[in-house]
Order: sequence, then structure tokens, then C-alpha cells
Amino acid sequence: MVGRQFDNNVIYNEKVLVMMKKKKSDQEDYTNAGNNKTADNKEHNYGPENYGSNESDNQSSDEQNKQEAGQGTSPDKTIHDLKIAEEKLAEMQDKYMRLSAEFDNYRKRTLREKMDLSKYATENILLNILPLMDDFDRALKHMEDGTDCVSMKSGIDLIYLKFSEFFKQNGVREIESLNTDFNVDLHEAIAKIPSEDKNKKGKVTDVILKGYYLNDKVLRFSKVVVGE
Repeated sequence: MVGRQFDNNVIYNEKVLVMMKKKKSDQEDYTNAGNNKTADNKEHNYGPENYGSNESDNQSSDEQNKQEAGQGTSPDKTIHDLKIAEEKLAEMQDKYMRLSAEFDNYRKRTLREKMDLSKYATENILLNILPLMDDFDRALKHMEDGTDCVSMKSGIDLIYLKFSEFFKQNGVREIESLNTDFNVDLHEAIAKIPSEDKNKKGKVTDVILKGYYLNDKVLRFSKVVVGE
């Protein structure tokens, strides 16, 4: 009886030892597995320390990029660009002032030329009339001393021909009015006289003052007498 009880105690102790060894082995396996997992996390940068390091590296990279990007807009470059812009602005303002002054001078010169033109528009005409005035002076002087009426008449006829030629050169010509139909666009009737000839009714029977064209425009109406 005692021998059987001893055997049972030995068997129980062996089972306890086996269980304790197994438990220790499981704890070692669990510890090794945890260490491997930690190593894997460190290798793949999943740990808090590595995460902070990565974040610091990213911030350093961002700052470097900002510095590189900011190199193109440095204060010195900005000042240089501003000086260039101010120089261009000053150049444009100088050109504007010059153009404004030139235009003002042109405007004044043109206005002065227009005034001179309207003031001296008849200069050439009067200059061409002066020789005719000289002829009249000579004719009057000859009439005081001379007694030959024929020569005086010839001189007056010569002056008249010069005047007629002068008018033609300047586009002035006489309006033919005598024995023509009365035309209100050309004639100005100053009198009407009865006419026994039916063919003279409504026609110009006498010209009191000649009328003239200036090219195709009526320069002066003819003053006429009309038959009725």
C-alpha cells in the first residue's frame, strides 16, 4: 500500500515538472516573438522614435525646398526688379513729355499758319494786280501832258486787255446776259420795260452791271433790265 502511494507521488511530480518546462518554453517563445515584432517595427520605421525622426526629416526637407524656392525672390532681386521698373517708368514719362511738347508746338504752328493763310490769302492776287496799277499811273500821267486822244485810248484798251487776261488766269469769266432769257440764278432784275417785240419779252434787254463766274460759281449776279 505504501509502495503504491509513493509511485503515485513520483508520477505527479514528473507531471508538474513537465508542465513547468512547457510553461517556461511557451514564455520564451512569446518573448522571442515579441522581440522579433519590435525588430520588424524598427526595420519598417513603425516605432514612435522612427516616426518622430521621419517627421523631423520631412520638416527639414520642406524648409530646404522653401529656401530653394525663395532664392528666386530674394530681397536683392526684388530691389533690382523695382529699380528696372522705375527706370522704364521714367523713360516712358520722358517720352510722353517730349511727345506732348512736340504736339503742342505742332498745334500752335498749325494755328499760326491758318491765321496767316486767312490774313494773306489774297497776297498772290494783289501782287499780280500791281503791274496793272502801274499802267494806270502811267496812263493818268500821260493824260495830264498829252493831247493825243487816240494814244490814250490805246493805252486804256491795253490795260483792259491785261485785266481780262488776269481774270481768266484766276478762273473769273463774264456771265453772258444780253438778249438771253432772264434767269434768277444768274441775273438780278433792277427794272422792267415794255417791249413791242414779242421775242424780247422775258429776255434781258440791257446790262447795267456785268456779272461774273468764279470757276463754276456765280461770283456776282448781273444787274439787268428785263423786257415785258
